[in-house]
Amino acid sequence: MKNVQQHLKKFAVLAAALLTVSALTSCGSVPENTVFSVNDLPGKKIGVQLGTVGDSYAEEYKEDSTIERFSKGADAVQALKQGKIDCVIIDLEPAKAFVEKNDSLCILEEEFAIEDYSICISKNNADLKDKINAALAQIKENGTMESIMNNYIGDTTKGKTPYNSPDNVDRSNGTLVMATNAAFEPYEYYENNTIVGIDVDMARALCDILGMELKIEDMEFDSIISAVQSGKADIGVAGMTVTEDRLLSIDFTDPYTTGTQVIIVRKK
Repeated sequence: MKNVQQHLKKFAVLAAALLTVSALTSCGSVPENTVFSVNDLPGKKIGVQLGTVGDSYAEEYKEDSTIERFSKGADAVQALKQGKIDCVIIDLEPAKAFVEKNDSLCILEEEFAIEDYSICISKNNADLKDKINAALAQIKENGTMESIMNNYIGDTTKGKTPYNSPDNVDRSNGTLVMATNAAFEPYEYYENNTIVGIDVDMARALCDILGMELKIEDMEFDSIISAVQSGKADIGVAGMTVTEDRLLSIDFTDPYTTGTQVIIVRKK
């Protein structure tokens, strides 16, 4: 009888321990997704990258929702995976790259906003702006821009049309300093410790026409405009959209491509 009682006590202790572990695991579990459309955003925790257009769009929901700002899009995505936020508003192409690497996430089919990407430049540098606009028009007309885009985007064209500078380019016109945030695949990101991407190849193509060397400075996204304003960089290129607020302090070239803002959520 005594042995039976001892076994029952041990069983009770083990059962209690299992219940405790189960409770702790449940408390730490990731909540189910509750964002299925733009209409579900009010009342949610919305993640954005600081200073981006997604950040601006999220501001429209600040009265009803909580806006969580991150210095990098990857940090926002990680918080989403962990259940700390309910969704992330970000550009489509980087969103595709994040989702491709994270099976637990998906992109809502509903587009959040469509926008044009341009190069930011100082209001005091009209001459350089005119030269860049002329070079942009040239790489659009001769198919170079399309080829660069196709090399980074598309199931059948990705990796097949890398941009190569022409031989013997005269680069006697100096150095063009480009400020960017190299955490925005496929526009600018690190590969084998080198910054690559659509914006990088576009800038290289522009420099080939302008007869300049390209120098890239990686920094936080919300530091790019101030770097261009102060003269630390000549241009800012980082999938940047023209907005009324930005035009108060900086100028922009003609658009070079169109981007789409989307919403990333957990699949479950």
